[in-house]
Amino acid sequence: MKNVLVTGYRAHELNIFGQKHPGIVYIQKAITAKLVQLAEEGLEWVISPGQYGVDLWACEAAIAMKKQYPHLKIAIITAFEHPEENWKEDKKEYYRQILEGIDFYETVSRQPYDGPWQFKARDDLLFRKTDGIILVYDEETGEGSSARFYKERALKKQQEEEYGFLSISTEDIQNLADEEASSWSDEGMDIS
Repeated sequence: MKNVLVTGYRAHELNIFGQKHPGIVYIQKAITAKLVQLAEEGLEWVISPGQYGVDLWACEAAIAMKKQYPHLKIAIITAFEHPEENWKEDKKEYYRQILEGIDFYETVSRQPYDGPWQFKARDDLLFRKTDGIILVYDEETGEGSSARFYKERALKKQQEEEYGFLSISTEDIQNLADEEASSWSDEGMDIS
């Protein structure tokens, strides 16, 4: 894969309402593990819809990887102008920090939100411009309308042509957290 789409749940779908939530670290570690594997195989672009949640956490993880993989580029392609306009100030600041670290930013519709057609146009572009997807999604955790849609579309595209599909489940993320907690307790650290 040269260009990978990375997306998944929005923060509120995971009951995450702030950047200090401990689960974000493990979501990023799971994404990083997949991205490192792909970077070793020639990945050039990490592309995200840029919504608050997995999208931006993936961008942050990819930005951190640029030290080890300086050829890696990161893009955010939004559905409409200023998607962060109605976010709380801390989320807006986080978004601005992410935008400073990426290589390319574009909006499909150069106007404010006007309707669902903007999301469809963005998603059509994202699937055309990528060779595969890393999707943080788990059917047992909850539906997550946009994440479910991305899964269905990616699997359909995979059947029709060569399109990579890598998923990260909540179980994968929990296993990372458990492994880290286990290594801390093995070192005699009390994390309780």
